[in-house]
Amino acid sequence: MVKHLLDITGDTCPLTFVKTKLLIERMAPGDTAEVRLKGEEPLGNVPRSVRDHGHEVISLEPAEADAAGPDEVHILILRKAVDQSSNETA
Repeated sequence: MVKHLLDITGDTCPLTFVKTKLLIERMAPGDTAEVRLKGEEPLGNVPRSVRDHGHEVISLEPAEADAAGPDEVHILILRKAVDQSSNETA
């Protein structure tokens, strides 16, 4: 069950991951979040940065089944890592 929602469809990099990271910092370990994003850079950078910080990307899919291009809204589901001792220093 997704406990948090963030819509960054109107934002550009690097603000897209900054907002995502701030959300993750407020989440409890193991919590999940839905992040709505669009654009080629956010679609590549946000999931990669989430993983680089030690969190899990559960899925990244278009919000609409027939709208798969980078300029369409996508939904990223992520889970905050349970062990944060070495992940939040970056």
